[in-house]
Amino acid sequence: MKERRIVMMADMQSFYASVETACRPETAGKPVVVAGDPKIRSGIVLAACPIAKRYGVTTAERLGEALNKCADLIVVRPRMQTYIDVSMQITRILERYADAVEPFSIDEQFCELTGSIHLHGGDAKETARRMQRDILEKTGVYARVGISDNKVLAKMACDQFAKKNEEGVYVLRQAEVETKLWPLPVHGLFGVGSRMMRHLNRMGIYTIGDLARTPVETLRRRWGVNGEVLWRTARGIDDSPVTPATHEGAQQAIGHGMTLPRDYVEGREIETVLLELAEEVCRRCRSRGVMGRVLSVGCTGAGFEFGFSRQATLPMPTQVTNHVYAAAKELFRAHWDGRPVRQVSIALGGLVRDDTYQLELLNDDRETYRALERTTDAIKARFGVSSLVRAVSVGLAGQAYGRAAKIGGHYK
Repeated sequence: MKERRIVMMADMQSFYASVETACRPETAGKPVVVAGDPKIRSGIVLAACPIAKRYGVTTAERLGEALNKCADLIVVRPRMQTYIDVSMQITRILERYADAVEPFSIDEQFCELTGSIHLHGGDAKETARRMQRDILEKTGVYARVGISDNKVLAKMACDQFAKKNEEGVYVLRQAEVETKLWPLPVHGLFGVGSRMMRHLNRMGIYTIGDLARTPVETLRRRWGVNGEVLWRTARGIDDSPVTPATHEGAQQAIGHGMTLPRDYVEGREIETVLLELAEEVCRRCRSRGVMGRVLSVGCTGAGFEFGFSRQATLPMPTQVTNHVYAAAKELFRAHWDGRPVRQVSIALGGLVRDDTYQLELLNDDRETYRALERTTDAIKARFGVSSLVRAVSVGLAGQAYGRAAKIGGHYK
């Protein structure tokens, strides 16, 4: 007889806000949000504590709108490195209970307990409660836990039930999918966003059950393999393992992008950002021992009313900033129509190892540049990425200094 799987999804409630309130006892019982820069009262809400949510404050709304709903709101600037550290601490706590732990996002983690549940008394719900208490005592963060036979159902158990009941724990078995999951609105299904919901509604599909009863061939004809994935998810079918190293596989591309603090309208301003992006992408390539041959450049316009993403194959694989920048500038200029730009990105794909490569017969200066950039990389590794920047980055268009103080666009 095949052993029944025990899979859990642990989701940290209002993660950023919970970390901040745990670090600030004086905020206990008060509405707290993590958002932008509290000095200038700008940006969007990244996380709101349960008390703030009772005032109607929501994630992703503008801070000004949140303050209109709750004048006593305590606004805390994000500290991304702290959140990463706490997330890793939670992973280590979960690893004491589980056979394997797979981080799904910074605040969500899958746990496989099939082989170890007997070590905890064999009761999945009680084990989940102990995990909750352990995380809360050590980090101050409250976890909600969904339990099921596979990952997709554990995620649904957490999102649709554990987050809505008092104990924050819920068991959803495969045999209960038809009675408990199918009556729910289709937008409650994992993987269905607002756009997909509108497409499904136009097909007469309004509940998860409607989707599950739709012939898989119909969905496959419309959306290919994605249609079949939706059908399988609606039926609670998921054979994927909990894989601790799921995010550590070989990268297909290395990229970097940024949202600009204002609309950039002059070519020289945008080229300054392209240079900074090229430098960061190449530095990451060198740190991983790879070079890239396929260059991608993208941008989004002011108000997000236009944008493009274009690729070009370079003559030779490279990780040299000047070479990537020159090609990126040429590619951008060929497709930019002069309208204001608010987001820019660069990526290098077609990655190959950098320890062996074909030399060009004439004017191959890659090794000279590589030696120079290895030296600058060492300086930045020791003194910080902003310890050595190009002169153009000191101007008004440059973002290197500001970005050095952030992770993922948010303050460390």
